Amino acid sequence: MIISASRRTDIPAFYSEWFFNRIKEGFLDVRNPMNNRQVSRLPLSPDLVDCIVFWTKNPIPMLPKLDGLRKYCYYFQFTLTGYGRDIELNLPDKRKELIPAFQELSDRIGPERVIWRYDPILVSDRYSAAYHIKAIAEIAKALNGYTEKCVFSFVDLYGKNRTAMRKLGVRDLSGDEMRSIAVQIRDIAQANHMTAATCAETIDLEALGIGHNACIDKALVERLTGGKIKNTKKNLKDSGQRAACRCMASREVGTHNTCANGCIYCYANHSPESVRRNMAKYDPHSTMLCDRLGPDEEVTIFKDVKRYNSHPVIF
Repeated sequence: MIISASRRTDIPAFYSEWFFNRIKEGFLDVRNPMNNRQVSRLPLSPDLVDCIVFWTKNPIPMLPKLDGLRKYCYYFQFTLTGYGRDIELNLPDKRKELIPAFQELSDRIGPERVIWRYDPILVSDRYSAAYHIKAIAEIAKALNGYTEKCVFSFVDLYGKNRTAMRKLGVRDLSGDEMRSIAVQIRDIAQANHMTAATCAETIDLEALGIGHNACIDKALVERLTGGKIKNTKKNLKDSGQRAACRCMASREVGTHNTCANGCIYCYANHSPESVRRNMAKYDPHSTMLCDRLGPDEEVTIFKDVKRYNSHPVIF
């Protein structure tokens, strides 16, 4: 079993106390966002969890707690971009705090376990293609030796973020514009000892030497654990993600409408009001994130959870 923590919110930034309490208790409960009455209980025993994948824009609150993960295999997807607070409202200073945090995290757990994400790329008058290339070059130079990969994607305009994006003057990119940006990112990544890859992009950049990334990555999990994952359809493709997504199956443990990073492009929050309302429910001792079980609610306990491989975790 692989735990995704989390595509829906930033657990390292806001909810690490809850997560480590669940690690100590050995399980957590998660509500199905498509069926509010369906609650699943996931075991968190190290002998059942192959890997934990953390997604974050700010791991600083979690850094002092990393020793609590010594029995687990894990890695981080760390988003670090060049946007200002008009796009990413509530993040700490990138140069003074987040780049040093990335470097510290890498020093502690290894560059192979900290994936740099520069995504999504949105283009407007303020954030031109040239702006992004300059920002990527600066960040890549600072992260040289601290990561092995740079993952990027282009913003998708859809219901939840389209209005906000249009107000900022964000425009759609042509295929030629995407390829031009991608080639420059590839060259910057290579110059700083990184591999460039895209995330859930339909555009094919393989001919340019840019592959499709899998954020929940079979090859990386096997590399970190020293085990092998069976090549079954259920294991190798997460049916709950977009068609272009290459992630293997995982168990998502986050809750929508709970991330306070305030990113304008976010797909996981309906509104700032919904985030404030849900964060007010946060209890680090609850079995659920920003939620709790009602007195008459039933929980489905996963009894058939098995490791994808039988090799011991090497950390």
